[in-house]
Amino acid sequence: MRPDPAVAKNSLETLQGQPCIRLSTAQGDSALVALHGAQVLSWVAGGRERLYLSPKAVFDGRSAIRGGIPLCFPQFNQRGPLPKHGFARNLGWRPAPASKEGDGQSAVCLELTDSETTRAWWPARFAAQLTVVLGAGSLRVQLVVHNTGNTDDGAWDFTTALHTYLSVEDVGRARLGGLDGCARWDALADARGVQQGPVMFLGEYDRVFSAPAGAIHLHDGALGLQITQSASLSNTVVWNPGGALCARLADLPPDGYRSMLCVEAALIDRPITLTPGQQWQGWQELRVLPAP
Repeated sequence: MRPDPAVAKNSLETLQGQPCIRLSTAQGDSALVALHGAQVLSWVAGGRERLYLSPKAVFDGRSAIRGGIPLCFPQFNQRGPLPKHGFARNLGWRPAPASKEGDGQSAVCLELTDSETTRAWWPARFAAQLTVVLGAGSLRVQLVVHNTGNTDDGAWDFTTALHTYLSVEDVGRARLGGLDGCARWDALADARGVQQGPVMFLGEYDRVFSAPAGAIHLHDGALGLQITQSASLSNTVVWNPGGALCARLADLPPDGYRSMLCVEAALIDRPITLTPGQQWQGWQELRVLPAP
């Protein structure tokens, strides 16, 4: 019996020596997910790569990979005692059963649970599952976190972010719509305010927004993306290193900042507390906008 060409599929492959799972659809879209960090490394939709992966990214099985969609967990940035952005992006994850995807979709679920390694940093008993669902012109990444401890272990809290690196033709001409009226904190100037109009980029940019109720739209020349996130991820982080900082980052080319823009679905301002047996989930979805 011939396989149904409309059925999406997964396959195993490696990138720079790292094991990965390739998702694909009958329409020709694809995504590549590394077991290291449960990190999406590529998303091709509409015939174009939509994520930025640095050509100088390190693939040593220990370090964070620069680009794609790294997961910050259980700590965002350096806001706490753990290593920057936590440890989840630096560890190997294992495949887990994924819920049945819809027609024409392909999905993979990866899992990380506490171990001697994680408990050396963070004593929590936990299980985290990251599910990637690829559809025609869409990519959805969902994180589910469980407190697997018993009553004696008690509650713990965490912050997190889906640190999405989007590929752009030229960040100087890109703009983000949908954040107008959102409260924001400028991390470079340590100043608070309210966004007025679209977000544009003239140099280094690092701001944390209150997530909008609706969609964010990335306008990138004639192409664009719609970006949505769950209400459980209450912040949106927008970051570009600019030329000066980019030149100091060993795993980015000096002009890499021109081709990337981070739009992150995050939970930063109000950490989530989970008691034993509780779980939390949050997601970000990227969808290709039709050409005007």
